[in-house]
Amino acid sequence: MEEALKRAKVLVEALPYIQKFSGKTVVAKLGGKAMGEKLSRDVAQDIVLMRYVGMKPVVIHGGGEAISSLMKRLDIKPRFIEGNRVTDQETMDVVEMVLVGKINKRIVSMLNQCGGRAVGLEGRDGQLIVAKKRQDKPLGLVGEVEEVNSSYVQILQKEGFIPVIAPVGADRKGVALNINADIMAAEVASALKAEKLIFLTDVEGILEDPSSGKTPISTITLKQIGDMLAKGMIEKGMMPKVEGCQKALEGGVNKVHIISGKVPHSLLLEIFTDEGIGTEIIR
Repeated sequence: MEEALKRAKVLVEALPYIQKFSGKTVVAKLGGKAMGEKLSRDVAQDIVLMRYVGMKPVVIHGGGEAISSLMKRLDIKPRFIEGNRVTDQETMDVVEMVLVGKINKRIVSMLNQCGGRAVGLEGRDGQLIVAKKRQDKPLGLVGEVEEVNSSYVQILQKEGFIPVIAPVGADRKGVALNINADIMAAEVASALKAEKLIFLTDVEGILEDPSSGKTPISTITLKQIGDMLAKGMIEKGMMPKVEGCQKALEGGVNKVHIISGKVPHSLLLEIFTDEGIGTEIIR
């Protein structure tokens, strides 16, 4: 009986959040351990549950480690400039194989196995993501988002589907471009006016002192993030996510969260409990 009461308490705690977020779009960017074989089913179950209680989840995924792994197997040396992958045509072919042909399909399959109705997309589908080549660094076929044609995603949401988007876009001539998944998630969330953008990462959130490994900052504002950036307190690996947070909040997203994808059912813990986990970023 005591165990049953605990379960009932969990459901009652979730009720106001279910009521608040029903009908709202939540964009989840999956990266790192969140896409590992062990935890991917937990993540998929969380996303399908969100759909069944009336929320409208949209999934964006990365895949940098898998790209580098396949490149090494093909004897292609990965190259980076300040953490950004240099993408020539040969590398772009690998990017598309891994992101569109493998990872996207695996996430779609997992969501469908868990009872969802997922559809895999990339930026060229329905001209979803119109991009242009980055000019600030000699990165080759690396793009930045110019336009998100969100009506395509909204049609799928209306019909009960879960869109799963690979971070590949195309310029106005149809040339495929590799796009940073964190930034793309922010752009898509902004275009959809999402209630939340959630980054599932390999870390617990934004740490006040990354070298100490202490618990993450629970809530932080854009101004406080700016101060931390100015003081060099944000680690390089967190930079694209922080930039994504800024873009999303400035683009109309209500809240952004950075949470650990290594924690089972971390999405449910963040969305449907009073305490939550990770770091919440607000305007």
